[in-house]
Amino acid sequence: MITPQSPAPALDLPLVSGGRFRLSEQQPEAFTMIVFYRGLHCPVCRKQLSELDRRLDDLRDAGLEVVAVSGDDEDRARRSVEDWRLDRLPVAYGQDVESMREWGLFVSKAVKDGEPDLFGEPGMFLVKPDGTVFWQVLSSMPFARPHVDDVLAGVSFVLENDYPARGEA
Repeated sequence: MITPQSPAPALDLPLVSGGRFRLSEQQPEAFTMIVFYRGLHCPVCRKQLSELDRRLDDLRDAGLEVVAVSGDDEDRARRSVEDWRLDRLPVAYGQDVESMREWGLFVSKAVKDGEPDLFGEPGMFLVKPDGTVFWQVLSSMPFARPHVDDVLAGVSFVLENDYPARGEA
């Protein structure tokens, strides 16, 4: 289990837009926000990533650099970007099950057509510029994800009050 204030696991994946997302190279003003999503088959993911895409300026203004990550292959990830009209949100793909488990994500088996054989359930992490985990939210179901306004309010409070990471004990 990953605990706050511990080093985040490595993450180095290709981006739909080209190039790679390497967590080790990120230099956010406040945090790197990694949003793990289930994949193309998930309508709840579509809603969440569409909101992130629309609110990307607000998130960046708060000091967050955002990336969405899934285990989808390149074709499925590209279809998500195109079908969901994700014009600005960086989308990384190809996360393997080992990496999902390193991040503490729940891993599910397909139960209907259109789902990959195995895929990660949703999670959100805020990682500090020094590479340590600050905040994490994990779910074993596609539901109950953090809303952008809640994340922004939390980050604002943290930065204004020098509030420490919690849950490390």
